[in-house]
Amino acid sequence: MEHKGLQVLQLHRYPQYLKPCCKLINEEWPRSETARMMSLEASCDQLPTSLILINADKIILGHCKLTRIPSIPNSCFIETVVISKSMRGQKLGTFLMREVEKYCKNVLKLEMVHLSTKGQENFYAKLGYEFCAPISIYGNSVSHNIAKDSETKNDVMPTKISTTMTAPPPPPMPKPVIVQSTIKTSKTYMFKYLS
Repeated sequence: MEHKGLQVLQLHRYPQYLKPCCKLINEEWPRSETARMMSLEASCDQLPTSLILINADKIILGHCKLTRIPSIPNSCFIETVVISKSMRGQKLGTFLMREVEKYCKNVLKLEMVHLSTKGQENFYAKLGYEFCAPISIYGNSVSHNIAKDSETKNDVMPTKISTTMTAPPPPPMPKPVIVQSTIKTSKTYMFKYLS
């Protein structure tokens, strides 16, 4: 399929697409309209940013949300990637992801992107994504100058930070005879360097 007339736009600059975007996402992942609209209305020039895919007829075909990762400031988390059910199989997801990656690199000046998926691992692998450990989009930003900052102060660094920043990790604990994992994740986490 040729992708003539397709555009990826920042949702917050085109509020007329808020309701259609809400409907598109809720068809895939049902949620209250109020909660979904609040999430979409939070889109801004920084992060979080919702990007939408529209065609030449100004019909919304897809959506993707970019969220800050406090512990990895040179990356963002790509979530809520969806293409209209009636338009799937036409490489629109690939088109949207390529445009999202360009936006992350050229506009947000990021070096990598992260995402999680359930069942679409092959799709993302074909786009160059690799498996990684789970990451969190919650929490505070990590200072890259923790050691330098502590040298300029007379305060003693908290044990937690100094241990994790300067000491090697402790050896692994011996495994018990019977191991049953109580933490399970149904999602696969992946990342990609933006070149």
